[in-house]
Amino acid sequence: MLPALCATQITGWGVLHYAFPVLLPHIAHDTGWSPAAATGAFSAGLLVSAAVGVPVGRVIDRRGPRAVMATGSVIGTLAVVLLALAPNLRVFAAAWLLAGVAMAATFYQPAFAALTRWWGPGRVRALTVLTLAGGLASTIFAPLTAVLAGHHGWRTAYLVLAVILALVTVPAHALALRAPWPPADRPDGPPPVSPGRVFRSRPFILLTTAFTLNGLTVFAVVITLVPLLTERGASATVAAWALGLSGVGQVLGRVLYAPLARRLRVGPRTVLLLGLGAAGTLALGAIPGPLPLLVVLAVVAGVIRGNLTLLKATATADRWGTAHYGRQSAVLAAPVTVAAALAPVVATALAGTVGGYARVHLLLAAIAGLAALLAIGGTPRPARRTGG
Repeated sequence: MLPALCATQITGWGVLHYAFPVLLPHIAHDTGWSPAAATGAFSAGLLVSAAVGVPVGRVIDRRGPRAVMATGSVIGTLAVVLLALAPNLRVFAAAWLLAGVAMAATFYQPAFAALTRWWGPGRVRALTVLTLAGGLASTIFAPLTAVLAGHHGWRTAYLVLAVILALVTVPAHALALRAPWPPADRPDGPPPVSPGRVFRSRPFILLTTAFTLNGLTVFAVVITLVPLLTERGASATVAAWALGLSGVGQVLGRVLYAPLARRLRVGPRTVLLLGLGAAGTLALGAIPGPLPLLVVLAVVAGVIRGNLTLLKATATADRWGTAHYGRQSAVLAAPVTVAAALAPVVATALAGTVGGYARVHLLLAAIAGLAALLAIGGTPRPARRTGG
């Protein structure tokens, strides 16, 4: 199951997510559609994935991930084919809405739900392996997509990618995820709490707000890192390398999360990592150079992002148990996904308003700092199990 999910996460993220920014210039040049309109269609797909993720999580809690993820793979394949054949922007946008459904059914959230239930107390190790594999998606598919588009055009590239998506993900999800779905109530963590009660609780509301604000800052920092460095005198090539190295730091951060989780309880761990994220963003905005130091800060920011990925993956299980993980984690992730979809617009608007990307980072650091403060109240008090 774990190798299969690793393969499907690499392929799904590579085809449905990372191929688009590579193909965007080709799409705009070939069709005449504005990059903003095409990106808006992509962002709409992300918003759909946030909305659909909640019912997907509920189904996985009850029946397991096999049918959901296999069906999502088929939908994703059809969406990519529709992207390739889209005769106009309206059909292109509709294809991205369909792709959003596939993302909700096949990306990290359903895979996290599967591993959390199947692996129980060992879930951090399994989630770490999965996210390390997922980090290879851009490494593999960005250059592959560029080669396909350069030789055959963006439409053929999407058709080839659709074939790859179908061949890897459909059989892997249908055949590898056949293990019995474990019972919901397991003695390896906090006692289960009804989702409705969790969603109304003050800790869940504070934690969701904190992660949403943090998600906005994280995605905005990624988007604005290259223009920040070029604003400070770096060449476009050096800035791109800095962004790539921050991705390497993200992989390192995921490796370091398990030792951190063993040493710090979930509440202090959450506040610490969110606080470090705010400090890293502040440093990028406040320190003008030299350039090597800014590259180091970009890598450190990547390390923190890598930790945050697993922090969010384990957030609800560590606090409210695994019985309703799929639904609870989907509700927690939905506004974060919305923030990710809005981050490019927000970051660009702020840069034009406040006068440069350095000041944008200072504002983002303040937002991230507020997220860390809210997270202080985001952990419920331990509950005792009843019964003999």
